[in-house]
Amino acid sequence: MKIAQIVVLCSLVFLAVSSGITKIMLMPQDVAFFGQYGFTHPLLMLFGAIQVIGGAMMVFAKTRLIGAVIVAVTFVISAIVLIMAGSVPATVATLIALVFLGLVIQRSRAAGSPASRNC
Repeated sequence: MKIAQIVVLCSLVFLAVSSGITKIMLMPQDVAFFGQYGFTHPLLMLFGAIQVIGGAMMVFAKTRLIGAVIVAVTFVISAIVLIMAGSVPATVATLIALVFLGLVIQRSRAAGSPASRNC
């Protein structure tokens, strides 16, 4: 079970960081897609930077919870844009990632609760 958790976490980190980097680099497909919905170049780069920061925060146990929340918020925004665009496969993939982020958030909260600490 521990290996599955690590694989999920690594996949989510990779997804958040790679998705953020494509936005920071202003890849033509991201600029065209998000531009239709009002994302200017600076806004798209900021959005990407937030995804990269959130993904990087998920690597470390102490910042995993806040990083997962940050990434989840960016994925919700992406899901809304994808729904507006009518992109069903990408929306489903994003929603699946959100479910896994929810699990990471839940486990991070449980790990950080006073009842779960070895004092």
